[in-house]
Amino acid sequence: MTEIAIVKTQAEAGRIAADLIVAALATRDEPTLGLATGSTPLPVWSALAERSLDLSAVRGFALDEYVGLPPGHPESYRAVVDRDIVAPLGLNPERVRVPGDDEGPLTEAGERYEAAIADAGGIDLQILGIGRTGHIGFNEPGSSLASRTRLKALTPATRADNARFFDSIDDVPTHCLTQGIGTILDARVLVLLAFGETKAPAVAAAVEGPLTSSCPASAIQLHRRAVVIVDEAAAARLEHRDYYRFAWDHREIATA
Repeated sequence: MTEIAIVKTQAEAGRIAADLIVAALATRDEPTLGLATGSTPLPVWSALAERSLDLSAVRGFALDEYVGLPPGHPESYRAVVDRDIVAPLGLNPERVRVPGDDEGPLTEAGERYEAAIADAGGIDLQILGIGRTGHIGFNEPGSSLASRTRLKALTPATRADNARFFDSIDDVPTHCLTQGIGTILDARVLVLLAFGETKAPAVAAAVEGPLTSSCPASAIQLHRRAVVIVDEAAAARLEHRDYYRFAWDHREIATA
């Protein structure tokens, strides 16, 4: 089953996720990390940076990228990844990819990205956030649970949520390239983080609701090793949160 960690602070969540990343990266000489942008994963990157690890051999694959922004735009996910993840962690930027960054035809960008992930040996650990609509990556409600990296139209709700990063909502791209849900499920470990009461309905639907494309994040229920890390506010609608706390506190015994 999905493991649920309910924490008091975002810093605590970052430390737990960093522990999981370090364990996953130790499994291979050239490990691969799935990168998520936005404010939610920032405590993870901060906690990992504090450990002063040599991560120069790590390969990185971003979840998604806007389509239509000019090169070098500060809100492109290439720029965000470089600014928030690559530089603080000391990753080699030449070993970090975002969808569509190889300048090939847009219509085939998804297939090329899938091939690049496969050539790297797959993703060892994928960091995820969750949108208010239950989306992971830019897989909006209705996305196939078997989907692969592809071009997608963004919903008005997602564009409105992301408008705070742009001068106006008219500047928010209407399309993106995103890893598919099937791509995400191929990662060996999934770590999903969520903070705040606005995420509570989506978290409850993802963890305890039915498996449905109406809540794309519910696909994590299918995964062999998914860890969900949430604060008290984001956990507020979880029916079994007392059990999750008990199971998390006693996880070492379960795996001994």
